[in-house]
Amino acid sequence: MSLIDDISSEPVTASLPRHSRRLSDKILIAFHHACDQGDFDVADQLIAVLENMLRKNPMPVDANRRRSLDSLVAAYERLWYLRHPSQV
Repeated sequence: MSLIDDISSEPVTASLPRHSRRLSDKILIAFHHACDQGDFDVADQLIAVLENMLRKNPMPVDANRRRSLDSLVAAYERLWYLRHPSQV
């Protein structure tokens, strides 16, 4: 019996770990990582995904929505400043 047989024969009763961050937060983290690496094309794509998510799933007007919009604006600002360092 192999290790794979042992794993597949075990019942799947354990609960999966909960993810503490929202998907939008993870995308924002990936955006900043792409900026840190100087990969602005990927950063563009990630920020577009984040904006699309916020448009598709409008949240009620509360602190979370405001924080999400502020983060999106800050991300656009960071990308602009990285692409235009002489304009600062």
